[in-house]
Amino acid sequence: MSWRDRPETRDGMFSTFAVVKELHEMMWHLLEAQQRTYDPDIADDARELVESLASQTRRSVDELESLETDEMRASVRPVLMEVSAEVRASYFADDGRMNPDLVPGADLAGTDLRAYRLCGADLRNALLIGADLRGCDLAGADLLGADLRGARVEDADLSLALYLTGPQLAGAHGNRRTRVPTGVPVPRSWSSE
Repeated sequence: MSWRDRPETRDGMFSTFAVVKELHEMMWHLLEAQQRTYDPDIADDARELVESLASQTRRSVDELESLETDEMRASVRPVLMEVSAEVRASYFADDGRMNPDLVPGADLAGTDLRAYRLCGADLRNALLIGADLRGCDLAGADLLGADLRGARVEDADLSLALYLTGPQLAGAHGNRRTRVPTGVPVPRSWSSE
């Protein structure tokens, strides 16, 4: 039976789906953090958080619907941030030569970023709508929550970018030469370009 058969369950089912989706996104990022960190203690922390979040997904629909995820996000955030800093530092992002416009939450909509040094950039939650990233190397760049709708990523190397997801890429314009991280699906619309 589905919500179509029982319309009174629709709202509960949809809100539960949103919670489970958020839990899965946190687990996705933690699994990447676990793989990318050089610190075995951080890897253990990430693994334990994944196990804890996975146990939450096994709750009943009613429990999931009322689940508060703020506390969970608060425990996941430091691990993701620590791994981000660690990985970005391995690309010398803290050497003082990074463009000062490349900061978390930056509004870079429509900006041509092809001349910027982007390896190790902290572009977490950056607004990159319509930005030109063609041919750019984003190794070690933190893209957690970055808005890539309409961004031009043709021929870009995103294979070592941090915290990049399929839904982010689905809104971007890439081609068959755009390199994406292992496990992140290449949008079908890119195959013809």
